[in-house]
Amino acid sequence: MIDGKRVLIIMPAWNEAEGVADVVKEVYTTLPGVDILVVDDGSADETSAMARGAGATVMTLPYNLGVGGAMRAGYRYAHDRGYDVAIQVDADGQHDPRNVPELLARLDAGADLVMGARFAGTGDYETRGPRKWAMLVLAFWLSRMAKTKLTDVTSGFRASNRDLIDVFAHWYPVEYLGDTVESSIAVVRAGYRIEQVPVAMRPRATGTPSQSPWKATLYLGRIGMILLLAMSRRSALGPKGKAK
Repeated sequence: MIDGKRVLIIMPAWNEAEGVADVVKEVYTTLPGVDILVVDDGSADETSAMARGAGATVMTLPYNLGVGGAMRAGYRYAHDRGYDVAIQVDADGQHDPRNVPELLARLDAGADLVMGARFAGTGDYETRGPRKWAMLVLAFWLSRMAKTKLTDVTSGFRASNRDLIDVFAHWYPVEYLGDTVESSIAVVRAGYRIEQVPVAMRPRATGTPSQSPWKATLYLGRIGMILLLAMSRRSALGPKGKAK
């Protein structure tokens, strides 16, 4: 419980046995009022056991669904148990839990969805090439739609209020990048308020990021396709307050 609100940290994890326990312990130490749900996304290692040993509640999926599928399961858990706020925090240690109070403050001020933005003047996180171009194009269009400046719409560090928990429990994209980009477009078009707070992204505590020129180009193509599809068809959500 934080400021009278039940807050759930949803931590999607896939083969994060090496570092997930440290991340869970850090979140509990920094934010003693929260609950943590680790969604083990079909890991082949000891992710579930390590997370459970660190004190988290663990939901183990039978096979790998991707971040979107894991988060949809997490939102359903939050919805069924009546949480007021759900916050996605990655299991690799890149998201600093000390930023969570800033996300909560923006929700209290009236936002429905708050993103931790890596390109808003805090920290030294950088991208290059096609990946950077894709993010700039997305930020431009989403900012116009949301009528506020957004610089990092692919950030997975995000907080949702109770209205959006209820929405995401029934609809949440499971396709690659859909969990961030398509969900953001859908909630903006439905009339929900999106804001961002600047955050510094930390290096991964364990593992190696999978990046290459080919993957960066593929990323650009997928971003463009998602944007075109999301803009050309009806929103998956009804208007705010009347969501399906």
